[in-house]
Amino acid sequence: MDSTQINTVTMSSVFDEAAELYDAVRPGYPDELFDDIAELTGLDAGSKVLEVGCGTGQATVSLAKKGFEVVCVDPGGSLVEVARRKLEGYPVEFIVSRFEDWVLSGSFDLVASGTAWHWVEPEVGYDRAAAALGHGGFIALFWNLHPTPFTGFFVDVQSVYSRLVPEWGNPVERPSTAQRIEEESRSVEASGLFEKPIVRQYRWWRSYSRGDYIRLLDTYSDHRALPLGVRSRLYREVGCLIDEEYGGVVERPYLTALFVAHKLT
Repeated sequence: MDSTQINTVTMSSVFDEAAELYDAVRPGYPDELFDDIAELTGLDAGSKVLEVGCGTGQATVSLAKKGFEVVCVDPGGSLVEVARRKLEGYPVEFIVSRFEDWVLSGSFDLVASGTAWHWVEPEVGYDRAAAALGHGGFIALFWNLHPTPFTGFFVDVQSVYSRLVPEWGNPVERPSTAQRIEEESRSVEASGLFEKPIVRQYRWWRSYSRGDYIRLLDTYSDHRALPLGVRSRLYREVGCLIDEEYGGVVERPYLTALFVAHKLT
């Protein structure tokens, strides 16, 4: 299920009701990504950053540690409250609002968004990002993706999904990770407001116990939107597969994709 199937207002409440869980098990981002943002944009301490969809502040912490002055806009009040606690003492301002509805104020050096830009209405997202940027500003978008083709556990678990949520279809038929990266790169340039983005990729792994992996699934919008009975059975059967075939541990690969583009003058 993607952002075309569930509207952004619904999703803000889905994520918001799981704020503490989201903060506990979502993986964050590699430190190298934020080093590259600073290098590619030339930003340094005191630069002004607008973060769209900060969630619980997983990326915000890394941005703030660079010395950036950050304004975060997110519609989830509970998510923002978690982020506010984590960022106490840093020069960060939080605004509970959809990016589309927020009245733009000030001029920023960078608009950043981690695993959230796909929830912004495409008709207005790039226009508003460009309007928020001063002369010479940048946009930096990044996502944690699952590298394809799937292997190991992620092949075996598809039999569980195909039985319990067949309406989700076969993930093999969806665009590959490389195709998704290319599509996102084209969309930035196609806006007509930004140059062709520089793309960086970071491959890494994280180990999850059975319990933590189920908790991770319960932070995904498509899983949380399932009827409770279906969701409970899905988690039970996924958990059994982890215990019986994988020794109670899932090794989850990540490919984090970063897109950095300069605003056209």
